[in-house]
Amino acid sequence: MLKSIRLLTIAAATACATIFGAVSAQADAVSDFYSGKTVTILIGHPPGGSYDLYAQLLAQHFGKHIPGNPTVIVQGMPGGGGSLAAAHFYTKAPKDGTMVALLPESLAQDQVLDPKKSRWDVSKMRFIGRVADVTSVMMARKDSPVKSIEDSLKTEANVSCSGRTTSSAQTGAVLKSLIGSKFNMVCGYDSATASALAVFRGEADLTTTVWANWSVNYAQQLAAGDVVPVVQFSEKRLTDLPNTPTAVELTNDPAKKQAIEFFGAGGDIGRALMTPPGTPEDRVAGLSQAFDELMKDPDFLADAKARSIPIAPMAGKDVDAVVEKIITTPPDVVATLQKAIADGFNN
Repeated sequence: MLKSIRLLTIAAATACATIFGAVSAQADAVSDFYSGKTVTILIGHPPGGSYDLYAQLLAQHFGKHIPGNPTVIVQGMPGGGGSLAAAHFYTKAPKDGTMVALLPESLAQDQVLDPKKSRWDVSKMRFIGRVADVTSVMMARKDSPVKSIEDSLKTEANVSCSGRTTSSAQTGAVLKSLIGSKFNMVCGYDSATASALAVFRGEADLTTTVWANWSVNYAQQLAAGDVVPVVQFSEKRLTDLPNTPTAVELTNDPAKKQAIEFFGAGGDIGRALMTPPGTPEDRVAGLSQAFDELMKDPDFLADAKARSIPIAPMAGKDVDAVVEKIITTPPDVVATLQKAIADGFNN
């Protein structure tokens, strides 16, 4: 009996040593790969917006947590509201773990809404983690004829936006179609920054960008009351905007509510890092662990606080689950939103 127990103990110890050795060898392989290399964070928007804001913050701190301590840089590839970078990332980016991306939170919705134009499949990418969720907020200039949703139902106003594929542009179209806001969509600006400047210059009355962009890059204008919040696209009202209604609150129609909820679902994906299809599993795991460590790094958190950059992390596997929920949205809900976006821009 004692002999059997000793044999079992030896076998268990041997198994543990084998497993530990395999894990250690895998970690060493990842470290050896990244040592002396450069990891690129690809973004699809120009400098100055929230994508650049988060990417630059990550680039300054991420490398020390990745095995092998590679250099981390940011590469911009603006165009098509991030779709150009998304297509490049999916088809042409190196798949060895040296490129990750911070792309629009709307990629999964775009894929469902217009699969023929979406040159990517988000379900085949792997998320390594989310830095923060994002909520799109429509703001109006302080002297705009429309400073509330109630105003928008009675008075026409111009809404500045970039490409029609961007979620910031589509917010106005969705409100116009599903809520009845009398918006004139003025698209063609090359970024959310340009759209916001159009409002401050008086070229437009309202525009939409994510709250992180408003609260960080336009903090002075907010404090001075130069712009006022009109509506936010989130499940619940942000703590910072307790008196601003969510778009879901604006209708009692169940079909419209479902369409608006689907439209805002990408906010839970937020500013998240992903790897392209085909990235080796051990490197995805190494990057994911490094990201989780980064989100607890006191220096990183202090830097984010000093810059007033919101941090609300989520593990990569949980972001993957959000993507799966979006991709499996019922067809009738998708059809309602498709029609709303098309009508909002065309009418």
